Amino acid sequence: MTFLIRTALIRTALIRTALIRTAAATGAVSAVLALTAAPASAHTALRDSDPKAKSTVESPTQITLTYNQPVTIPRVILTDDKGEQHTSGTPKAVDNKVTQPVAGTLPNGDYTVGWRVVSADGHPVSGSFTFTVKGSSSPAGIIRSKDAAPVPTLTVKMTTAPAAAEDSGGSSGWLWIGLIALAVAAAAGAGSLLKRRRTG
Repeated sequence: MTFLIRTALIRTALIRTALIRTAAATGAVSAVLALTAAPASAHTALRDSDPKAKSTVESPTQITLTYNQPVTIPRVILTDDKGEQHTSGTPKAVDNKVTQPVAGTLPNGDYTVGWRVVSADGHPVSGSFTFTVKGSSSPAGIIRSKDAAPVPTLTVKMTTAPAAAEDSGGSSGWLWIGLIALAVAAAAGAGSLLKRRRTG
């Protein structure tokens, strides 16, 4: 009877140790996932615009971009379907809103707004959208106001996902895989140990 009790106690201790190791490994994975997911969700995103994306409007006097958090160092370009630029002066950022004056009256046609800002955490974010001008009395061709400033070259990305988040995704991905593998290995090792004890 004493031998059976002792064996039962040993098995209970082994099971408890295996469960603790598995829980610890799983907890580590969960902690890393939580820490790496938080910065990504905090990145700046374009919440609204005027004109709105894919809308049909009369010629606007300015482009207004509203983000989900304050931004700095804005850059905005407005081009027609021929690649001609229609911005005047430089964009201004106030808290989470960016405004970019439009040069004169836009002729009828399709336009693309390309933008780039720096988010509160220092990551650059860029994106683009299109809208259509209809009912304009302005003839086709580029129209600029006299005080129009040269428009800086801007590489437009057809996505609003932060470039920095994509760059960091590779390293964090390998970290997740390594920790998940560690958790699986710990669980498998515990199961194998219990099996050997039972068969022994």
